[in-house]
Amino acid sequence: MRTHNKESQSTMTPAMALQILQDGNKRFVSNLRLNRDLLQQVNETRDGQWPFAVVLSCIDSRTSAELIFDQGLGDIFSVRIAGNIVNEDILGSMEFTCKVAGSKFIVVLGHTKCGAVKGACDHVEMGNLTSLLAKLRPAVDDETTTNTGRSSANGEFVENVAAINVRRTVKDILNRSVILHDMIEKGEIGICGAMYNVETGLVEFYNDTKIIKPSPKQARMQGTLS
Repeated sequence: MRTHNKESQSTMTPAMALQILQDGNKRFVSNLRLNRDLLQQVNETRDGQWPFAVVLSCIDSRTSAELIFDQGLGDIFSVRIAGNIVNEDILGSMEFTCKVAGSKFIVVLGHTKCGAVKGACDHVEMGNLTSLLAKLRPAVDDETTTNTGRSSANGEFVENVAAINVRRTVKDILNRSVILHDMIEKGEIGICGAMYNVETGLVEFYNDTKIIKPSPKQARMQGTLS
C-alpha cells in the first residue's frame, strides 16, 4: 500500500478524504485490511509526513483511529482525549494539522458505551477528571427525551448523550476556531461527526454534521460543466 506523500495530499479534496476513511472502515469490519509494509512506511515518512485527515477520538483502548479506518503510518493525525471533547490545546493541534500540515478532513469520533460519557451522566467527581467531565455535562443536559433513569445504568440515555456530545464538539470546533471555520468555508477542508460501535466495529457518519464545500476552483469547474 502506497504511503501518502506531498503530491497525493495536495491533490486530495475533502470529499475524497472522507471517502478514504469510509472505505477503510468498510474494509475493517469485513476483515479485508490492506497489506502494508509498516517498516517501509517508517522509511518513507522519515523526512516528512503528509496525513490527509485528523481524527479526534476518545482514549478508549478500542478506538484506535488507524485501525478503525484501516490506515497506516503517516496517513492520519490522531487526537485522543476522554470523551472526544475539545479545548484550546486540541483546537491548536487541529489548526496545525490542517493549516500547516495540510490535512483535508476532520472527524469527531465518539463511540458507544463510552466511560467518560457514563461518568458525566453519573456526575462523577474525581481529581482532575472532574473538570474534564464537566465539559461533557452540556451534552447530558441537552438530552431531554429521557425523563427517568438519567444515569449510566440506562444504556439508551448514555448513547443519546454520546451522540449529542459528538454534534456539540463539531459545533465547538466551528465556533471556537476562526482558522478552521474559514478553511471549511473556503472548501479547503471538511468536517463530520461520527460514532464507532464497539460491538460491530462499524462507524456511523452523521450526515447532519457533515460540511464539505467546494473550493473556489472546484466551484468554477462545476459552473463550467453545468
